Amino acid sequence: MILRTTVLLLTLVHFSFFGQGKATLISWNIQDFGQSKNAEELEQIAEIIREADIVAIQEVVAGYGGAQAVAKLSDLLNRKGSKWDYVISNPTNSSKYATERYAFLWKTSKIKIKNRGQLIKELDSLVDREPFFIDFYINAHKLTILNFHSRPHGKNPEAEIMAITEYLTEKKPEQPLILAGDFNVDEKEAVFEPLKNIGFKSSISNQKTTLKHKCDGNGRYLNYAIDNIFYSKNILKLQGGTIDYIKFCENLPMARQLSDHLPVLLKFQLQ
Repeated sequence: MILRTTVLLLTLVHFSFFGQGKATLISWNIQDFGQSKNAEELEQIAEIIREADIVAIQEVVAGYGGAQAVAKLSDLLNRKGSKWDYVISNPTNSSKYATERYAFLWKTSKIKIKNRGQLIKELDSLVDREPFFIDFYINAHKLTILNFHSRPHGKNPEAEIMAITEYLTEKKPEQPLILAGDFNVDEKEAVFEPLKNIGFKSSISNQKTTLKHKCDGNGRYLNYAIDNIFYSKNILKLQGGTIDYIKFCENLPMARQLSDHLPVLLKFQLQ
């Protein structure tokens, strides 16, 4: 049921396209990725993201299973008509229960790289899980993407957002830059104002991205608006949104086997 709904949704949305400096990015916190996903669930994840050009994944488990799951996902994508490559970060320098990896996947016919990315060590002491960044090249246009998963809502993720904003302010990147991930804070909160003041905008606003454990009495299954994609002023947003592959309450239990978050997407053009 989930897979059929997903295929229909992607057919209707048509969010994949490519042109001069144009691409589609999906950012997704895939809960415990590498620990709890069977072959059928990996296939459903591949079907959801297959039309993107770049995919940023948060919450890849730090152990061997995380790297193995990303490799399997890349292999599934390679069987769907396009050639994909991937990179996985080292484990973040975090406490035992907070350590994770990040991953990027991309279509090699459209996206090029010159390095395999790295964790931002300058932020190591300021955040629980330092962001992972990589430089992509779209028709020779450079695009830097930071992939980030903040600490939980009750543990002051605002301090981490402020630290990343200060880092970006000091670096003053001239090239297009995207900050994508799970921030555990709604983009309308004041902590994001300094980021917006240096020219960043959000892909989505007032859109909930996490899943409840069960539908409420009105059939609503979305909970908090905490995932997003922020893009710099030299990037033109063509479309932003979430990929809601649930649609009906009856699908929610199976959907939560994939993740407790929705994917966020950004169609964009480099300027």
